Amino acid sequence: MKFVILLLSILTHSVLIANKHSPKYIFKNHKEGYGVYRIPAIIKINSGKLLAFCEGRQSLFDHGNIDLVMKTSTDNGATWSSLKVIWNFDNNTCGNPAPVFDKATGDVIVVATLNNDKVYVLKSKDEGSSWETPAEITASVKKENWKWYATGPVHAIQLAQAEHKNRIVIPCNHTETGSDIHQSHVIFSDDNGLSWKLGGIVPTRKTDECTVAELSNGDLILNMRNNDRELPNRKISISKDGGEQWTEAVYDSTLIEPVCQGSLLRYADTSNLLLFSNPAHPKKRKNLMLRVSNDSGNSWQKVIEIHKGKSAYNDMVVLNNGNIFCLFETGKILPYSGIAMKVIIREAITSR
Repeated sequence: MKFVILLLSILTHSVLIANKHSPKYIFKNHKEGYGVYRIPAIIKINSGKLLAFCEGRQSLFDHGNIDLVMKTSTDNGATWSSLKVIWNFDNNTCGNPAPVFDKATGDVIVVATLNNDKVYVLKSKDEGSSWETPAEITASVKKENWKWYATGPVHAIQLAQAEHKNRIVIPCNHTETGSDIHQSHVIFSDDNGLSWKLGGIVPTRKTDECTVAELSNGDLILNMRNNDRELPNRKISISKDGGEQWTEAVYDSTLIEPVCQGSLLRYADTSNLLLFSNPAHPKKRKNLMLRVSNDSGNSWQKVIEIHKGKSAYNDMVVLNNGNIFCLFETGKILPYSGIAMKVIIREAITSR
C-alpha cells in the first residue's frame, strides 16, 4: 500500500510539472478546420483588445491552399474568440500577415501576400469583426525584376515621431528573378493605408524576413534573419529617414539565431527599452528567448526564457498592464504543433 501511495504521488507530481511547462495553445493543429497553424502575428488596439493572426494550412507545406485566420481576446489573452477566416482565395496561398493598428483612424490594417508574388491590403474598420475586400498594391511596392515576395511576417509599426508621424512601415523581403538570394526591404504608407510606396532596400544581400522598430531618436532599426552563415547571428540596419534608405547590414554579436524569423518591439513610445524574441540557438529552432535592451539595441542587458523547448516563428505585444504577451510556434517533435502563448510580467522587463 505504501508503494502504491508513493507511486501515485510521484505520478501526480510529474503531471503537475508537465502541466506547468506545457504550452497553452491558441491555435492548435487539427482544430477548427485546419491541419496546421503557422506564421503568427499579434497587435493590440486602443481598448486593449488583442488580435492574433496566422496562416491556416492543411499541411506543413508553405504553398497550396492556405488562408489567413484570426482570433481576438478582450481579457489580455486569458480567453480567445472562435476562429475567423479573413482571407480565403480559392486554393491560393494567402499568407505572411503583417498587421498594424492605425491610431489615427482606428482601422486595423493587414498587409499580406498572395502566392508569395502579389501584395494585398486588408482593412477592418470595426476592430476585426468584418473586413473589406483585399486590395492589391503589387504595382506600387514590387519591382518588375523581383520574383518571390513576403511581407513580415510579424507586426508592422506606425511611426510616432513628428517628421513622419503616422507613417505605416511594413518590413518585407524579396528575391530577384533568376536568384534565390533574399534581401530585406520595407514598404510604407503616409495616408493611412490608402496608397503605398516602396521604401528602402537594405544594400546587404542574404538578409531575409525582418522586423522593424522606431527608436527614441526617430531612427528606425531593422532586425533581420540572416542567410549568410559566416556567423550565426541576426543582422541589423538603420534608417534615418523613416525607412526610405537603409545602411549596410551588420551583425549583432549577441543575437544568435538558427536562420528563423524573430520579433522586435519597442516597449513604449517614450521608452528606450527595446525587446527582441527569437529561438536563441545557432542551429536549431528551440530555446525561445526574450532579450531586453535599455539603450535602443546597442547592447542587450537581460535575457528571459519564454520557452525552452522546440520553438520557431513568434510575435509579441505590450499589454495595457505592461506585461508582454508572446505568441509562438511550438511542438514536441517539431516546433509546428500549433501556436501557443506566454505572458512575461512587467517587472521582469523593467526591473534592473
